[in-house]
Amino acid sequence: MEEDRITPLAESARGDSPLAALYATVELRAEVERLQAVQVRRARMLGCTWSEIATILGISKQAVHKKYGGGRGEK
Repeated sequence: MEEDRITPLAESARGDSPLAALYATVELRAEVERLQAVQVRRARMLGCTWSEIATILGISKQAVHKKYGGGRGEK
């Protein structure tokens, strides 16, 4: 199982040092983006549609397909 990076980053993002907290926030955002991409791939592999995924992400079907479709011939 993967190491939990979110908890320590979230704690650091609330720290006293503004620069350290900012760095942690940037890292936290990157980790969340990575996790989101993993979940989108899992959803697609399990047969979820781009429309269903887009609704959850709060963006258009075209936007989610452009971001995660990767031009791999997926529709």
